[in-house]
This record gives sequence, structure tokens and C-alpha cells, in this order.
Amino acid sequence: MIDEILENNHRFVSEKGYEEHITDGRPDMKLAILTCMDTRLTVLLPKALGLKNGDTKIIKVAGGTILSPYDNVMRSLLVAIYELDCKEIMVIHHSTCGACHMNAHHMIELMKEKGITDEDIQKASNEINLEKYLDGFHEYEKSIHSTIETIRLHPLVPKDIIIRGFIIDSKTGKLTEVS
Repeated sequence: MIDEILENNHRFVSEKGYEEHITDGRPDMKLAILTCMDTRLTVLLPKALGLKNGDTKIIKVAGGTILSPYDNVMRSLLVAIYELDCKEIMVIHHSTCGACHMNAHHMIELMKEKGITDEDIQKASNEINLEKYLDGFHEYEKSIHSTIETIRLHPLVPKDIIIRGFIIDSKTGKLTEVS
């Protein structure tokens, strides 16, 4: 699979396919989007929102959530605000999200099936609350509100940053704001 990707990359570069995507790396719309890593959103989300390359910073993680006020998602948002001059943040969950049904106990069993030992699981548990870390969310709106509040109440986020939450339909791309 990776070799095929490398072949595609070589062809893309040699045919100068990159030229239409050149941008300076700063989001033209001064907008950061926090969303899920779901593959259905890779093309659907930007198209449904009318975005082109260079318009926004899109941060994609499982469930589009923040696990802790000082995790890498929050760090990315702080970089977007301070280094890239983002003024607004959209939190976008999506319908039929797998993270809505994630269960830590189930994931730990899957890890064991792939050879992760009880000792390794215990090592991880000594570093982090594995239950919280591997569990998903169970209510979309509650998760969106929690994520927005984590951003809004963060001591390093300026009070004038606009933060709004949405659910995008994974099939149609219809965006619904969560009040």
C-alpha cells in the first residue's frame, strides 16, 4: 500500500499537481476547525463547507474531542490562535461517529488480541487514566458542549475567540449548529 502511495506521489510531483494547492500555511479565513478523523470527512467536510486549500486549519482526532486542557489538540488550537492568527474555532462532530460508541474495556480486549500484554496495559495505566483515555463519548451535543467549554475556559485562550459547535451529516454534509 505505501509503495503505491509513493508511486502516486512521484507522479504528482513530476506532473506539478501541487501548483494549484500552493499556499503560505496561514489560514486565509483565520479559522480553525476541530473535527473527527473519520475518513468520510476527508473530502466531504471541506466540500460541504465550501473550503479550498489554505482557507482553514483542520485538526482531526478521534471523535473531534479534547481529552484534557493540555493535550495535543488544545496545543494545536493554541498554535492556531497565536502563531497563525485564527479568530474563530468550529467544533464539528459528525453523525454515526464511531467514537460515540467506543468502550475502553472493549479496546483493551482488542489490544490483548493483538499481543499487548497485561504488563504493558498496566504501564500505560500508571501514566494515564486508561479508562477515560480510551473511552468515547455517548451523546453528541454533550460532547460538543464539553469540548467548547474546555476551549472557552482554557486560561490561555483569549476571551474574544469565537467558538461554535456543529454536527455534520456524514452522508449529506448538512451542517447543524448545536446551541
